[in-house]
Amino acid sequence: MAIPYIKDIEFEYGAAQQMTPLIRRVIANNPGPFTYVGTGVYIIGHGEVAVLDPGPELAEHFEALKQALEGETITHVLVSHGHSDHSPLATPLAEWAGCKTYAKNCGVPTAKGELGSADDLGFMPDVKVGDGDVISGPGWTLDVIETPGHTCNHLCFGLREENVCLSGDHIMGWSTTVVAPPDGDMGDYMRSLDKIRDKNFDALYPTHGDPVKGKDFVHHFITEYAEHRRERERAILYHLSKGENAIPEMVKEMYKDVDKRLHPAAAMSVLGHMIELVKTGRVTTPDEKPTVRSHFDLVRSVA
Repeated sequence: MAIPYIKDIEFEYGAAQQMTPLIRRVIANNPGPFTYVGTGVYIIGHGEVAVLDPGPELAEHFEALKQALEGETITHVLVSHGHSDHSPLATPLAEWAGCKTYAKNCGVPTAKGELGSADDLGFMPDVKVGDGDVISGPGWTLDVIETPGHTCNHLCFGLREENVCLSGDHIMGWSTTVVAPPDGDMGDYMRSLDKIRDKNFDALYPTHGDPVKGKDFVHHFITEYAEHRRERERAILYHLSKGENAIPEMVKEMYKDVDKRLHPAAAMSVLGHMIELVKTGRVTTPDEKPTVRSHFDLVRSVA
């Protein structure tokens, strides 16, 4: 089986697109290998609204959001996690609207150049939220769901009235998600996938790409998303069993059909798998803090 990706998307940059009765989307013009066509900013509700993941601080994008929100009141600016394609416009938008920003935290800096979406080190939420918190307005209610993995501070938001999940970068319809240490954690990520699957949402609305719709399809999609990670783990163990101990060489083989611009991010995800394998005692490394340049060995059982 394979992940049934959804790669067809119809949109116009800067235009507010009605996705559901309570959700609109405005896509920023910041396409790329990590952002797909760009950052999808969600507006929840009517009249008094919340805005999720305002995106990059681009003048034309900011103006598009202002036009989309004309005549309405922003009561909350929400951020799924502090990456540079999600949070830079959060504070300017909140200041313009006269409201506060809400997120779990700001994030953990990653090595420069390792990933396409660096941490937005200038972002810190006005209000820190987590599991059990509820954010609401007229006709809409959002449950905060902590989903660490892609980053340690990642949040999803469940919209009660429509039984849908605004999934940020945790689950995307068009691609898998990068899980890059030290901010990302593969064990946490797998547990967070189970957490969202067990909530039986009718649809997922990711920040990048089109939604995943239908309760059964959502369940199947997340199951295949998790199985993809297990397949990667099995491939890593196979390479180790052949005496191949270096992540860069594994990536060349495991991701040979993937855009080479994504290979640095792929190497970080493989490192995420390696660290989890070390934690669970199946792999060893002499390095206390492993990197993509570390040497790894398979732990072989003694008969």
